[in-house]
Amino acid sequence: MKLRILDKYIFREILLAFIFGICAFSAVFIGSGTLFKIAKFITDYGASLSAVIKIFVFSMPNVIMWTFPMSMLLATLLTFGKLSGSSEITAMKSCGVSFSRIATPAIIMGLVVSIGAILFNEHVVPWANTAYRNVLYYEIQGNTTLQSQEHIILKEIKDGKIQRLVYARKYEAEKEHLTGVTMQLFNEAGNVSHVENAEYAEWNGKEWTMHNGIIYDITEGEGKSDHTLRFDTQVLPVASSPKQIVRAQKDPEELTMRELRAEINIMKSQYVNTNKLEAELYQRVTVPMASLVFALVGVPLGLQPNRNTSSAGFAMSVIIIFFYYTLMTMGNALARSGAVAPMLAVWIPNIVGLLAGVVLIRRASR
Repeated sequence: MKLRILDKYIFREILLAFIFGICAFSAVFIGSGTLFKIAKFITDYGASLSAVIKIFVFSMPNVIMWTFPMSMLLATLLTFGKLSGSSEITAMKSCGVSFSRIATPAIIMGLVVSIGAILFNEHVVPWANTAYRNVLYYEIQGNTTLQSQEHIILKEIKDGKIQRLVYARKYEAEKEHLTGVTMQLFNEAGNVSHVENAEYAEWNGKEWTMHNGIIYDITEGEGKSDHTLRFDTQVLPVASSPKQIVRAQKDPEELTMRELRAEINIMKSQYVNTNKLEAELYQRVTVPMASLVFALVGVPLGLQPNRNTSSAGFAMSVIIIFFYYTLMTMGNALARSGAVAPMLAVWIPNIVGLLAGVVLIRRASR
């Protein structure tokens, strides 16, 4: 498709409105959430200026990620409302330009923003969330005591291949115990060759000792236990202290999609419910893709009568965003409860939005 003057004009108008939307919605999020938290950190913990600046900077990527779909919706509503109100759409149609041709730049930009948001959400947001947590825990709150934590995962990787995997259902800080411990060793082919299960492992200040367990040697190629041995105590070959282990764990928001998939597979192998993690994984795609969905919805709505003012466009965007995020919250709840498959549940808002967009575009093109 050759980029014409008309395409450049529409692209420019949408881009300017999109940037305005990011600034406007980011300001709302920062004013209603981030600044309130910063004030609380200063009041409760006496946070230093450097820590406050770090918290503010590291919180921005997560805020901006959520504003992409909202800004895309606002941009299409404002742009096409302006074009319709100034009779430019009528002039375009009188020159033989079809509605689909007019809407194409907005839809292409919605797709580009969606892809960019997915990449941003994969490579920038998890890193920023980890940095935010470290500043909060260790610089502001000054946490020196460890907290109990569920689902401990430790991996030893060499030359890109996993050598050892240790999973514990929970770390009990008061006892310095890992409960429900499973250790798997992998051969050169990447298959499990040795498994050790223990009721718990305790830290004695120098090493971890497993108690009340059983050892399985796995026959290569058959996936069956060839030899088993029960033990009362057994040294767990993990050199990390409790502090190092807890610090190495990440919240789902700090994991990339690849890390989320790996953690889901590990937890499934231990028969742990992974609905929460699966919902988080699929939302890494569905939320950014909402930019494309909102572009499809925003173009025909922007052409409706009485949508030619900025205030009307902003009000309409707020209503649609509220409806979308209500559906998203419901879908997330259904996914985590297991009532609906996580993949389907988190796609519900986008499916509804796509259907609405298709219907609205068909009506507007008549």
